[in-house]
Amino acid sequence: MSTQETKIALITGGSRGLGKNAALKIAQQGHDVIFTYNSKKTEAEEVVREIEALGRKAMALQLDVGNSKSFEAFAKQVHSALKQTWSRDHFNFLVNNAGIGIHSPFAQTTEEQFDQLMNVHFKGVYFLTQKLLPIIADGGRIVNISTGLARFAIPGYSAYGAMKGAIEVLSRYMAKELGARGIAVNVVAPGAIHTDFTKDSFDSHPEMEKFISSQTALGRVGVADDIGGVIASLLSEDNRWINAQRIEVSGGMFL
Repeated sequence: MSTQETKIALITGGSRGLGKNAALKIAQQGHDVIFTYNSKKTEAEEVVREIEALGRKAMALQLDVGNSKSFEAFAKQVHSALKQTWSRDHFNFLVNNAGIGIHSPFAQTTEEQFDQLMNVHFKGVYFLTQKLLPIIADGGRIVNISTGLARFAIPGYSAYGAMKGAIEVLSRYMAKELGARGIAVNVVAPGAIHTDFTKDSFDSHPEMEKFISSQTALGRVGVADDIGGVIASLLSEDNRWINAQRIEVSGGMFL
């Protein structure tokens, strides 16, 4: 594949968990990857090395997706990186993956917790995508990450699930409004997944894994490797006609 044909993906939160897995799967498909990390620079540098070992170019950029004031400068940084490393003005794929987890019953959720989740999971996705639009190539793809918790309700996730429900509605609007540019927008909604993102929940509730496994048609809790390939596949030409869809990747939870 020549430099001319190489496509470039930008993934938020690509230094670990689902984002890292998606970054590696996308690189395995022959694409180059720019990804963001919040604070774990050493982990990010290791992911860059793993992608380069696959024969692809990779770059890690620091970004706090909860700070919308930084997005304009970040978009300029991405554009500068595209010019310097790829001699290009545009990237092709945006995966809005970065997230935080807050488990709190509805009655006890504070306004601060709500705002934290809102800034990262909804406001961040909305305005980061908006700022990046001028440097997303026509005919590109956007994948937003939701959750099974937007379909089924488990106590303690009212704010998180509601933000992800908002992302699903937003994605349909984005698909409608960006369709004229040939940009497809889809949602991947993972079910319960073993990652460092969910480690505390699984550790503090030992019975949770057994319960989730019993409520999942395929009989187990998911792992990151169950998700990354789905995200990567939505960027392929084979799936170019999938648009404005919510694809739940949960092994069949709570059917």
